Amino acid sequence: MCFATMALAAQYTTNYPMSLIPYALARPFLFGLDAETAHELTMASLARTQGTPLSLAYCNTRVDDPIELAGLKFPNRVGLAAGLDKNARCIDGLAAMGFGFIEVGTVTPKAQPGNPKPRMFRLPQANALINRLGFNNDGLDAFIANVQASRVRKQTGPAALLLGLNIGKNAATPIQDAVDDYLIGLNGVYPHADYVTINISSPNTKNLRTLQSDEALDALLGPIAKRRETLASRHGKRVPLFVKIAPDLDEDQVSLLAATLKRHGMDGVIATNTTISREAVKGMVHAEEAGGLSGAPVLEASNRVISLLRASLGKGFPIIGAGGVMSGADAASKIKAGADVVQIYTGLIYKGPALVTEAALAIKKMR
Repeated sequence: MCFATMALAAQYTTNYPMSLIPYALARPFLFGLDAETAHELTMASLARTQGTPLSLAYCNTRVDDPIELAGLKFPNRVGLAAGLDKNARCIDGLAAMGFGFIEVGTVTPKAQPGNPKPRMFRLPQANALINRLGFNNDGLDAFIANVQASRVRKQTGPAALLLGLNIGKNAATPIQDAVDDYLIGLNGVYPHADYVTINISSPNTKNLRTLQSDEALDALLGPIAKRRETLASRHGKRVPLFVKIAPDLDEDQVSLLAATLKRHGMDGVIATNTTISREAVKGMVHAEEAGGLSGAPVLEASNRVISLLRASLGKGFPIIGAGGVMSGADAASKIKAGADVVQIYTGLIYKGPALVTEAALAIKKMR
């Protein structure tokens, strides 16, 4: 078995994690590689081993802590954030780590290489990453084929893992035509998704974050909401729509955005994506690299936006909290800030799959 697979997902459990290969021992191997090389090697290894006996090397027993949001039953309140598995190649392998839900993508209508390399950097002092990948992916057709091939998608029943599909626009598409790309993406993923995420907050696609402004968001969400009604009638199911936003918004911007989400009948919001701020990592190696900063430095900013959203949206409007979850306590802090469920990404890279169980148990203990 590839050591990189064990490094990302080295937990075998009968009840809760008992290390087969402790992640603390395996991590130096991966961190000795370029960040993107390590990522690609790990994902390729997961893709090869998922659904085989070798997947026992990274299995976690899923914590049972169900919650209903947006008409969906989440088996527990810890999910994987979009960005790790952009092409939906590793859904089954990632599902084995104990997540209650997984989000894959961001996918764009056409395949695109993303931004020039190098474009992914670790800041170990801060438990952080900077990336400027730029929605690199194999395109919508390949993405859907991978989703359809997943064993997870064939599972049914109240305990089935939920799958979110995250859509964006191609870099070559002018921002004034962005809605066309989102509608193409929505048409494609709708039949296969438990929920769909509209990603308007990556800092790595030129002008994308301008779609968060009140007028631009209105112009985008109106056609998307209308298309959803058409698709719901065609497919006989109403798939929830979530919008993913940035942590770099002020109170007025959050308030306007919240009102726009409600006005267009969106079902939830994901707070937040990566930050362009460098305050928390000043002076560190790679700190001035362009791109989005993720990991521990984003926790406070993300929780601030979650709190503002909850104040604006009131009780009952689903919020998925993402950004800076590196421990069970971090996960619990997002619930306290107003999130209903949480997502992790960078924490998985720094802490390993045991973080999934740690976070899920910490949240469960809050009840």
